[in-house]
Amino acid sequence: MNPELREKCSNTIRFLAADAVQKANIGHPGAPMGLADAAFVLWNKFLRYNPLDPNWANRDRFVLSAGHASMLLYSMLHLSGYELSLEELKQFRQWGSLTPGHPEYGMTPGVECTTGPLGAGFGNAVGMALGLKMAGARFNTSQHAVINASVFVICSDGDIQEGVCAESASLAGHLGLGNLIAIYDQNEITIGGSIKLSMSEDVGRRFEAYGWDVQHCDGHNHDELEACLQKAKANTLRPSIIVAKTLIGKGAPNKEGTAASHGAPLGDDEIRQGKERAGWPLEPTFLIPEEVRDVFKKRTEENKAVYQKWQEEFQRWQSAHPSLAELWSTHTEHKTPQDLLEKLVNAVRGKEGATRKLSHIVIQEAARLIPGFTGGSADLEPSNLTLIEGEKDIIRSSEESGDLPDPSFSGRNIRFGIREHAMGSITNGLYLSGSWLPFCATFSVFSDYMRGSLRLAAISNIPSIFVYSHDSFWVGEDGPTHQPVEQIWALRLIHNLNVWRPADDIETAAAWAYALKRPDGNCPSALFTTRQGVSNLKRAADFDASLVWKGGYVLTDSGGGDPQVTLISTGSEGSAVQTVRDNLEADGIAARHVSLPCLERFTAQPLEYQASVLPESSKIIVVEAGTSAPWYRYADHVVGRDSFGNSAPGKLLAEKYGFTAAPLTENIKNWLKGKI
Repeated sequence: MNPELREKCSNTIRFLAADAVQKANIGHPGAPMGLADAAFVLWNKFLRYNPLDPNWANRDRFVLSAGHASMLLYSMLHLSGYELSLEELKQFRQWGSLTPGHPEYGMTPGVECTTGPLGAGFGNAVGMALGLKMAGARFNTSQHAVINASVFVICSDGDIQEGVCAESASLAGHLGLGNLIAIYDQNEITIGGSIKLSMSEDVGRRFEAYGWDVQHCDGHNHDELEACLQKAKANTLRPSIIVAKTLIGKGAPNKEGTAASHGAPLGDDEIRQGKERAGWPLEPTFLIPEEVRDVFKKRTEENKAVYQKWQEEFQRWQSAHPSLAELWSTHTEHKTPQDLLEKLVNAVRGKEGATRKLSHIVIQEAARLIPGFTGGSADLEPSNLTLIEGEKDIIRSSEESGDLPDPSFSGRNIRFGIREHAMGSITNGLYLSGSWLPFCATFSVFSDYMRGSLRLAAISNIPSIFVYSHDSFWVGEDGPTHQPVEQIWALRLIHNLNVWRPADDIETAAAWAYALKRPDGNCPSALFTTRQGVSNLKRAADFDASLVWKGGYVLTDSGGGDPQVTLISTGSEGSAVQTVRDNLEADGIAARHVSLPCLERFTAQPLEYQASVLPESSKIIVVEAGTSAPWYRYADHVVGRDSFGNSAPGKLLAEKYGFTAAPLTENIKNWLKGKI
């Protein structure tokens, strides 16, 4: 391709971004304009995609971690033939458009993940690359390579500064994810001005220390970019990062290279001057020359041919390996057994102990039943009991394997290391890679480190499962830094996240079954488990475990008539509250005990059901070893813990804080008498 046509393609991308931001009167024109050359070379020479099948299993993934540069992605999707019209580009950041301010997964065809908070997309890309490596190990054969896709991620100075990016890059280097290629847009400008105000390290050397292959180039030189990408593609044993020196806002004569082009429209006069300098027509705006469309159309047709060849190879693979083909369907369709709830309940029924131990038993059964079930912990497997027994660890590849199945990635246990923030983002990326139902785990109090990835999972409808053990002050001697008080409610405040706090064997199994089967759609789940032992709740012999899926249910009703008091318990407080109910009944107070393992599922039930469980005529009392204030939306009285814990044995803390049966009974009686 002659240089003039290549420059015209890049300018098309630049001025589409400038025009869209100007029309919206808000946005970030600088990064898309500076990245136009890199994006053009990548999409025109390397990226493997099919706009007619955006979810093709062996497509290359493109992640724009610098999500504020969203017009770059929207322009590339439109030019490459995805169902994203020019009119949608003109409606950038407007109500109901497919071009929101940051790319959102599930909204716009071709968007691989929601990239808002900087660094999160980078972590997602690491998860995608890991998921593809694991899928290749599961499905490739010596004759057929059905999964050999690459993941390309564009990241910014802001991404590089975020801790989640550093954590994710460290794990990617450790595992040798050679299918991961990052282009670092080193324009050295942030909203506040020069990057030198806040950052001075050599990023290339930092990534070399992580175990990455590092290259440097002029981010506007197409030949240099192409050479770097070719070398990165050839290096299959290490992830690659291309440090591309760019000029933010390239093409804006007065604002390029400055913070003025970062996060605000350039202005009509600046755009006019830029177009005149480039020899670009002033009208119409959103111009796409026909010869530019032809370039992208040709590339799309080339990719369709690659896609068709893969389909033929895939059919031959299916015929040669029918059992693998059946397994493929199980993985990619995220199938679970119809009777999963029953099987998980039977695996743990009647067993007692800490719910982390009960959860461990359930995990083993789930792994046996669901081939795509995988996960790991933040270096806490011996404590939160999340290791899948009998399965290998994911380890770094030690030799060149090409497209052949790599045994290094054939396991199902992922050692995330002490990288909670990255763990959450990588887990989301594992699901997005297409073949896995993933979980990750740490202590409950460290969910604070993961709030960003939890929230993005909820926004994106990614059914990641987040397991949090050591769920209350019962942690004991470790003291207040390790005793979650506000964390459970902090997660309940995230929309579209199911927060489970099971009380015993049946509820633990049911919570896992719900998280895996996802009857409400792809809603993520957070499962809180105990360190301390719990007693199984007393249930009717014919108790239907599916009742737990309603989120709250009547466990034990009053001896006669309507209940004067309805006691709600969650998690480990269940057995003590069951005793409290018996004490109240013995004193002539009609009391009902409601177990409420998942508030989100309960409030999603019809109002008639909610009212049947929590009658308006009854005084509602909640007992939970954590923050009490939000419960007053539902309760008349709450026994909670509204300050940080102390370092002492858990049983002693329960006595001191009034969470054993005797002081709980006294507390409730005094409240009923108006004494407190």
